[in-house]
Amino acid sequence: MELDYFEIEKKIIRFIQNTVKTANSRGVVIGISGGIDSSVVATLCTKALGKENILGIVLPCESKPEDVEHGILLAETIGIPYKVINLDETYSALVNAVNPAIEKNDNPMAYGNIKSRLRMTTLYFESALKCYLVVGTTNKSEWITGYFTKYGDGGADFEPIGDLLKREVVALGHHLGLPELLVNRVPDAGLISAQTDEDEFGFTYDALDTYIATGKGSPDIIEKINRLYKINNHKREMPSMLNLERYFFLK
Repeated sequence: MELDYFEIEKKIIRFIQNTVKTANSRGVVIGISGGIDSSVVATLCTKALGKENILGIVLPCESKPEDVEHGILLAETIGIPYKVINLDETYSALVNAVNPAIEKNDNPMAYGNIKSRLRMTTLYFESALKCYLVVGTTNKSEWITGYFTKYGDGGADFEPIGDLLKREVVALGHHLGLPELLVNRVPDAGLISAQTDEDEFGFTYDALDTYIATGKGSPDIIEKINRLYKINNHKREMPSMLNLERYFFLK
């Protein structure tokens, strides 16, 4: 069923406004890479709160030059204040302090996730200084598969596009009139060099979105998606806690 993107836009704008108002916050901080997800969320936040109440932060960390260029392009296109904070030295210092002897190729995911967590830490530091909320950019397709870093890009105060499939986010980007360069950019997490989202999945976003929406797909892809959904369930929940079955006035 085709979504009414005019109505979706209005609902997300109201959601952003209500969330920020309820938190008694002054605005939002968002990490921007120039990818479709952060582009859509930043644009909707601007519509909801006004340009002056958004801070976009470009956070290169061993990143491709175009990641920075596209992030700046987004910020300047929608007219929001932005910063570029290079995390290369911070990342290298942490890696060398923890274990300089291990080669990155031995466990690229561990090294990649540190980049995401450094970005999250930076966003929350900025948000605390300004009394802003950190707005997330995770979509439904990423949420279902666990394709986000726990306490990294998964660390946010609210998720405006969390119920939109990837292809729906792309369609919303077209609806919002975002530059084609940003809307059609090949999705990648920016954590592991030369690896796209679909490379890491082993299937396409189209196949993923079709299965999430309809339950249909090839048996091998369905098996892969179900496995990701199961093993990454811990990312979608608060940490498990032992319940000693005692009474407390406040739970």
